[in-house]
Amino acid sequence: MAAACVEPLPGLGGIAACDETGLTFQENAIIKAEYYGQFTSGFLFADDSGLEVEALAGAPGVYSARYAGEGASDEENNRLLLRNLELQQNRQARFVCVIALVEDARLVQTFRGEVEGEILRSPRGAGGFGYDPLFYFPPLECALAEVPPKRKFAVSHRGKALRALMEFLRQ
Repeated sequence: MAAACVEPLPGLGGIAACDETGLTFQENAIIKAEYYGQFTSGFLFADDSGLEVEALAGAPGVYSARYAGEGASDEENNRLLLRNLELQQNRQARFVCVIALVEDARLVQTFRGEVEGEILRSPRGAGGFGYDPLFYFPPLECALAEVPPKRKFAVSHRGKALRALMEFLRQ
């Protein structure tokens, strides 16, 4: 069997960004996939992902990238998260990724990946992005920002969702 080939949507740079108006990762992934699916034929997938923290009732959730406001940096988002968890003992969290697959802009299926961990009290590691320096992953006994990219992909929420998508396409 030939290896799967994943390519960016042709002309993506000239397409207006899609508004992410969903209240869940699944809703946003579907909105994006159906929107961008209008600009091509065949299969297309889009994802939405972020961090859910138990003590914050699932926040930052779908607002993970803009938790500290529109255009906020990773550092600003991380500082706000730490401030909001300052008095919390429960630091359980999960990264979530949902991928929506469309064919000719019609939803085929969604695929979900999660990784469980906890929020550290201060950042660790120089790799990764977003909340990786604060996300402690117990099986590897370190923050995700301390994990080399290939190894991180093997255990990450995105990796899990993408492997489920690829398995579906192989069938």
